[in-house]
Amino acid sequence: MKLWYYFDHKHSENFVMFSLSHWIALTAIALVCLLLFSSRFALRTHPKLRRCIRLLLVLLLLSSEAGLQLWYRSQDIWKASSSLPLELCGITLLLSVVMLLTRSRLLYSFLYFAGIGGAFVALITPNLVYPYPHFRFLLFFIAHGAIILASLYMTWVEGNKPTWRSLFFTMLCLNIVAICVRFADYLLDSNYMFLAHKPSTYSILDYFGPYPYYLLVEELFGFTLFLFMFLIFFKLPQRYRSRHRNI
Repeated sequence: MKLWYYFDHKHSENFVMFSLSHWIALTAIALVCLLLFSSRFALRTHPKLRRCIRLLLVLLLLSSEAGLQLWYRSQDIWKASSSLPLELCGITLLLSVVMLLTRSRLLYSFLYFAGIGGAFVALITPNLVYPYPHFRFLLFFIAHGAIILASLYMTWVEGNKPTWRSLFFTMLCLNIVAICVRFADYLLDSNYMFLAHKPSTYSILDYFGPYPYYLLVEELFGFTLFLFMFLIFFKLPQRYRSRHRNI
């Protein structure tokens, strides 16, 4: 099979959810996350190594978005209605770059929930039609994995932690972003963030009812997911540690 086949926007096969290649991609991302977690203490004591990791993540994020835009152009399929980084993961990708470069606590308080939560759902139910080893397949998993790693790095290495305030701050910001993107959808006749209708591929939105009710269910689902991320990974372990210190 010729190399150009892996870059061509025309394809004879479709991505299959929970296929072997999907599981391998998810496993690879999980292993990199575990590697970052196991290296957190070493990274904290080596400022130059921390800087290299941050810049590597920035490079991965920017290369993913630049590669996607160049691919659209090379295939002559770039459209303002579908190619701008106005999906939630496109927005959190760019904000993750700024967060890593500035080590902004404000951006972290938003991206811990919106970045990790949004990318995690996208990885489990990808809005993707290109199978492995297509260029778009690789870009998709690299970009979404890097979004998650960016916030995990800020958590495990830089020592940031979400709070109750940041959870509600995230929900407020997401609604503001949704209003702005919906206005862009109206101007561009597009469907960024699936605010106009559900995606054509299988997604978790299929379980949330018809338009526009699925938008309300999606918001409730998002809040529940963020609450779970906060309680399971921060509040409950914190309470467990404090209880054992008092024994």
